[in-house]
Amino acid sequence: MQTERIQLLPDDELNRTLVSRVHPADWENPEPADRYNLVVIGGGSAGLVSAAGAAGLGAKVALVEKHLLGGDCLNYGCVPSKALIAAAKAAAMAGRSTVQGVSPGGADVDFAAVMRRMREIRTRISSHDSAERFAELGVDVFLGEGRFVSSTAVEVGGRTLRF
Repeated sequence: MQTERIQLLPDDELNRTLVSRVHPADWENPEPADRYNLVVIGGGSAGLVSAAGAAGLGAKVALVEKHLLGGDCLNYGCVPSKALIAAAKAAAMAGRSTVQGVSPGGADVDFAAVMRRMREIRTRISSHDSAERFAELGVDVFLGEGRFVSSTAVEVGGRTLRF
């Protein structure tokens, strides 16, 4: 079963590259192992670190994400906000530059360029949170919504992950 196609706006090359890494449309969920030592639900910062750490210690790990790997931090929160804050600080410095001996003239902020830079940063970082990278680390990556079907099993896209 292939995963649903997710599209981010604007529909540009940067967002398409991001999605191709953190929720690839052609991703095929693997056949589940007989039993997992750990099933991580949610591919945000904590989930990614938990999955990679456990796999690195030899555990059989499944990672389940219904939307975008990287979670809020990569896609909506930490990374985008820090890029926007950096641009705002640069604009503020331009307005206060007499302290540095430069005549202030204010900053001409190109908001479209600021947003493009934010998408460039986010896309560059996305390779670290990609489904492919986690599969290479030995983690079984399942894209789709996970739901508990018992105290020892989670279902994702019609497949049962036992732990």
